[in-house]
Amino acid sequence: MARIPLPLPEEMSPEQRGVHDAVLAGPRGQVIGPLRAVIHSPDLAARWSALGEFLRYGTVLPRRLNELAIVVTGRRWSSQVEWWVHARVAAEAGIPQAAIDAIHRGEPPVFADAEEALVYEFARQLQLSGTVPPAVYDAARERWGARGVVELTAVIGYYTMVSMTLNAHEIPLPDGVAPVLAAPADGLAPLAPAGPPAPALPGVALPGVALPGVALPGGALPGVALPGGALPGAASTGAAAEERTR
Repeated sequence: MARIPLPLPEEMSPEQRGVHDAVLAGPRGQVIGPLRAVIHSPDLAARWSALGEFLRYGTVLPRRLNELAIVVTGRRWSSQVEWWVHARVAAEAGIPQAAIDAIHRGEPPVFADAEEALVYEFARQLQLSGTVPPAVYDAARERWGARGVVELTAVIGYYTMVSMTLNAHEIPLPDGVAPVLAAPADGLAPLAPAGPPAPALPGVALPGVALPGVALPGGALPGVALPGGALPGAASTGAAAEERTR
């Protein structure tokens, strides 16, 4: 049960109902997740919804990479609703189910795609250390430009806010849906050492970075213990989750 009332449409003020109806008319099509709580502050909810809509549907990043960043963020904070919404969406967008399952368990995911590995490591480092090592940041900027790296950071930050809102107010999963993420919320494992060589990102030089499927000279990412050592607290159990968008 949520810690604050989650207003039904017929209980909303005119300002709240205006936000509610605008969300229904947009790409989301329903008011779920954090907006059920945030709508207590209609001005905040309107701005929240507009920002979320852009970061969900309007960035320069391919959809699958956006969803990967969201899934990593949801797992970092063990946000049950966020994971339930986005795990299936990420799979539908093209992220391998095996990688999603590994993130769910707090194990190192294996990506054949170098862009996916880069987004995972960018999001993991930012979530666990509060910053991004130069090699990872520079690779992301080289690949997606200044706009792309700004938007990727904003996606991670916005969905951190979403996760915290869902967790703080204990927004429940729908009836009949069981939680699948175990606490504590720090289950992000370092990437495994690079496997069989695969093409690096076009035009991107990553000296010293070991990303799965990318054959590059050098070692591990700065501050990352690559085989055998996870960053503080990386263990979780469970199975994959599902549902449509947010």
